[in-house]
Parts: sequence; C-alpha cells; structure tokens
Amino acid sequence: MKVVILGCGRLGAHLARRFDREGHSVTVIDRNSEAFARLGADFRGAMVLGTGIDEDVMRRAGIEGADAFVAVTTGDNTNAMAAEIAKLIFKVPSVVARFTDPVREDTYHTLGLMDTVSPTIMGSDRIHDILTGNASRGAKEK
Repeated sequence: MKVVILGCGRLGAHLARRFDREGHSVTVIDRNSEAFARLGADFRGAMVLGTGIDEDVMRRAGIEGADAFVAVTTGDNTNAMAAEIAKLIFKVPSVVARFTDPVREDTYHTLGLMDTVSPTIMGSDRIHDILTGNASRGAKEK
C-alpha cells in the first residue's frame, strides 16, 4: 500500500515507522525538517519538506496514485483542509484525519468525506470504560 502521512509528530512518526516496517511505501510530509529525526535511521520511506495544504507539495509526496492519506498534524483545520484536498482533488481512496476537537470530528465524520479519529474521544471513552469496569485493565494495542 502507498501511504502519504502529513505530520511527523509522535503519532505521524509512529504510523510511518509501523507502515514502513510492514513493507508499505510511506512518504511523510512535515514543514519542520527537524521532525523527520523521529523516523529513525532505519526508516526507508521518503520525507518531503513543506505544508500539506499545498498541492505541489502533495504531488512531490506522491499523492497521485496513493492508496491512503493520513492527516495527523497538531492543527484540526490543517488536517481537515489537507484531507479534503486528498479526497476531492486527488481522489485518494482512503483518507483519515485526526481531530482533537470532538465537535469538529463529529462534523467531518457526519459529512462522510473522510474517516476521522479523535484522541480526545478515544481517551475519554477508554478512561470511562476502565473506571466503570467495561474494559480490561492495562490492555494496550500495538
């Protein structure tokens, strides 16, 4: 699978390393060149310096022909715009955007343009489940 990831923070770098280890073709976009250090020396994918809402940067990252696009910057607005560009302009089949604001996540989820993830909602749900006994304690996903 050819994956383009926007954002090389903790989540973006972790995703990139995981997909890379699994043998997928991975390209990471970030506007800060120092962020790429999180990928480690053994990362075999590509790194593109720039902003993910710039169509030329997305083209350099290989968005045309990508199977998946993931927007995981720290900005909900940036993630929304980049995901919309990937889906509507470049017709990427699978698009996922992270939203820290649960209201924005719900709005974009309802629109159905992209798959959405909210660490705020996921964390809240997990804590609730632990405290109410609806989850196994200490369970951890890879």
